[in-house]
Amino acid sequence: MELYQLKTFAAIAQEGNLTKAAERVFTSAPAVSAQLKALEDELGVRLFERTPRGMELTEAGRRLLDEAQRTLDSATRIRAAAEQIRGAAQGTVRFGTVVDPVALRLGEVLVTLAERHPQVSLQLRQGLSFETVQALRRGELDCAYALNDQLEIDGLRLRRLGQVDLSIVLPKALARPGLDQDALMDLPWVGTPPSCILGRHLEGFFAAAGRDYRPTRTADGEGVLRSMVASGMGAGLIRRDQAEQGERMGELAIWDGWRSHTWLCWLTPALPKQPPAVEAVEAAVMEAWAA
Repeated sequence: MELYQLKTFAAIAQEGNLTKAAERVFTSAPAVSAQLKALEDELGVRLFERTPRGMELTEAGRRLLDEAQRTLDSATRIRAAAEQIRGAAQGTVRFGTVVDPVALRLGEVLVTLAERHPQVSLQLRQGLSFETVQALRRGELDCAYALNDQLEIDGLRLRRLGQVDLSIVLPKALARPGLDQDALMDLPWVGTPPSCILGRHLEGFFAAAGRDYRPTRTADGEGVLRSMVASGMGAGLIRRDQAEQGERMGELAIWDGWRSHTWLCWLTPALPKQPPAVEAVEAAVMEAWAA
């Protein structure tokens, strides 16, 4: 039995789909299927049933998944302990990012790492904040930026780096003087996937007025959302700096009747001690944000 087989087992359980699981473990769907068959043959039990809804865990699969995850967690701790014994900041750090590199001060971080820790490389993975938090919890990332309102997240260590102001924007064609809140809420809205921080803020905005937030279209990222608003598809919520830039460029209009904010946070697993390479990345991030 190999660790990569257990990783594949866990990925299929999380995704419920061989193709998506293959993307998660950076291989092909036929390879994932072969690894699963080899693991089932070795264990002598069927782990999944193939159904029209996808791959569903059998009773044996559910019982063994916890054991597999514990084994993977132990392997992660062993690797971290070995790095600490070596005491060297080297290797690849899986780094989750959100929004644009400039807003994250990522350039300063990269320069500092290159100067002080040339043996550390970054594997960057961009996504929505809730996806990044989930990836950290699954052990797929070593550290990450995320937009978050909470002071604590179970299983993770969180440090706030800075406040991020949010503004409602709408297409120029829909903007008019004296647009009130009710009229604004009656417009079509461009939303984000469930659990996205921007959507939660808009849900609160609508709820405070006794209305339901029901976006008519969905964008999978802030850049796409801004483009959809600019093209006239509806109103939306984006970072204030992006809103002001879009307004200066004549792409969209800001509705100033309401504002909100969230926080850009730095997240790492809640380990007693991080591997040296992750510590090096964190030090560079903290230095960039102390400036």
